[in-house]
Amino acid sequence: MRRLSSAQKGRAKGAPAYSVYVNRPVGRVFAAIAYRIGLSPNGVTAVSAVFTFSGILVLALATPAWWTGFLVWLLLAIGYALDSADGQVARLRGGGSLAGEWLDHFIDAIKIVSLPIATAIGLFRFTDLPTPYLLVPLAFAVVATATFFGMILNDLLKSSKGIASSAQTGGGGALRSVILLPVDYGVVCFVYVLWGWASVFAVAYAFFFAAAAAFCLLAAVRWFRAMRSLGNGAPDVG
Repeated sequence: MRRLSSAQKGRAKGAPAYSVYVNRPVGRVFAAIAYRIGLSPNGVTAVSAVFTFSGILVLALATPAWWTGFLVWLLLAIGYALDSADGQVARLRGGGSLAGEWLDHFIDAIKIVSLPIATAIGLFRFTDLPTPYLLVPLAFAVVATATFFGMILNDLLKSSKGIASSAQTGGGGALRSVILLPVDYGVVCFVYVLWGWASVFAVAYAFFFAAAAAFCLLAAVRWFRAMRSLGNGAPDVG
């Protein structure tokens, strides 16, 4: 744990508070355990995927109840903490690999689109919500995918210009971290504790979708301006 506390990567400016102050410390505990039992970073990634996709399957296959919602949240939360742990294990072992980073991002890409789709399937199968409402989780899948791809591409293009990503430069304001809580994956996962009460869940989920859509739109404009500046040879403004 002492070694991990001094081997943390920088965080993106204003990174959402849950991911920074809750998920990463919990992931640090998981990383220490994984390291002690000899689990590789890719092994941690695999265990993370098992927890995450188990929660996703519960959404699509199990009849909603208070306990299934709690179970979904717990599985997703553990999966998310383990997703933070794999990189920390890699740093404990002296550094990660390109293959490990690819695997981590590949599973993340499947996760972020599978979760809202499973939500739509569960709502369609087990609730009497109006059918048009199913467009909300389906639209959430589009927004989440676009945001994830935009972030990855943003860092990739910056790297091609020799510019450090926001995660590498670190820093960030506490106020922005709090404001971004509604678009924090860990906080969005918590809404599933309402899964047993369809109408309440629907309202809360719609709120998080609206926040995600607004963030994606604003971020896309900012990222495009930054890329245009890079393409013109001007200093990065992103």
